[in-house]
Amino acid sequence: MITILFAVSGNGPQAGSLPDAAPPVWARVVAVTSIVIAGAAGGLIGWSAFDLQCTGDCSTSAVVAGVVSAIVCAVGVAVVAVLTLRAMSEWKAIENRDRARRERGLS
Repeated sequence: MITILFAVSGNGPQAGSLPDAAPPVWARVVAVTSIVIAGAAGGLIGWSAFDLQCTGDCSTSAVVAGVVSAIVCAVGVAVVAVLTLRAMSEWKAIENRDRARRERGLS
């Protein structure tokens, strides 16, 4: 995923080729930020829910529950973020294709 986020698209479009359809950098930054925030929130929720329900010394179990819930939440948001970035790329590719057809007069 890191490769996708920070991939460089070469030296720009070549003569006769379509412009790059990769999502903008701000969208990729927002996606990574949302994954980190979701993981942190999921971890806190999992830890506190387990800690509230447990009686006695359950600090290790609460931490494990927090880590597991953080991973689950981060993976869930990562799936949504990747699907959103792919949809943005596809939308941009279709717009670029239609623009190129209009410029060539193919309508």
